[in-house]
Amino acid sequence: MNSEQNAAMSDQGTRMVIDRFNEAFNRHDADALALLLTDDTVFEDTSPPPDGRRIEGKAAVVEFWRQWFSRNTEAVFDAEEVIVSGDRAVVRWVYRKPRNGQPWHLRDVDVFTVRGERVAAKLAYVKG
Repeated sequence: MNSEQNAAMSDQGTRMVIDRFNEAFNRHDADALALLLTDDTVFEDTSPPPDGRRIEGKAAVVEFWRQWFSRNTEAVFDAEEVIVSGDRAVVRWVYRKPRNGQPWHLRDVDVFTVRGERVAAKLAYVKG
């Protein structure tokens, strides 16, 4: 197998992990997300401003999302674009949910690192 074929396989594997992650996220399935995270995973939230909060370790990240899902039951993330290069991925997405009874959205970018078919890092950046 040549280097181009290796790169294409790496990109394809990373894309599959990101797609599974996004699907579990939109189902608000913290248990499914846990299966997709490395034990030493890192999540950087978009809040509080200006730099967000860094959460380290699978148990802490899963618990954060479990609580977040319970507070944001109608939240949906629409991936607009997924750019993959080896073990890294950038996902441009729109976060949608009702706010004060009206449709509301926020645009964001996540930078992922995938290791061994698991997400090792999800670093979130928001517009606004």
